[in-house]
Amino acid sequence: MDAVPAPHLQRTARVERLDFIDSRSVELIYASHVLEHFGRFEYLEVLREWYRVLKPGGILRLSVPDFAACATLYYEQGLRDGLSGLVGLISGGQRSAHDFHRMIFDRPLLTWALAEVGFAEIRPWDWRATEHARIDDYSQAYLPHLDKEHGTLMSLNLEGIKGL
Repeated sequence: MDAVPAPHLQRTARVERLDFIDSRSVELIYASHVLEHFGRFEYLEVLREWYRVLKPGGILRLSVPDFAACATLYYEQGLRDGLSGLVGLISGGQRSAHDFHRMIFDRPLLTWALAEVGFAEIRPWDWRATEHARIDDYSQAYLPHLDKEHGTLMSLNLEGIKGL
């Protein structure tokens, strides 16, 4: 599902309004580099909507750009091409009206947000241990690019489990 139509999509829709999905009916929501496209006064409502459609025991699996990893690379390790290697992670690809980041996250903020909307258990998840590990998406974003063995993971991967 995406807001921008594409041939591979089963549905084109906005993820912040899931009126077409019944409450407490979904086992897993996977949102890779989606939440950061909502502003600081919007993202909690998006999380609440996702929480609404999850079954008790359901999982919200999130991946967002990790601002702490960006800051560490910039300040401590330095980057060969300076800030330009981080602009997309921080600001979005900017190829369309939907491709701008309006929020940044680190682990404490995202953990707080998930708890704030009601998730009972919040934990990191490893992309290698998921059913979608073979799909090379942004949950596997590393710098240097594609260096999954020695690079720095630039995505914050957290999941929340809805209480029973």
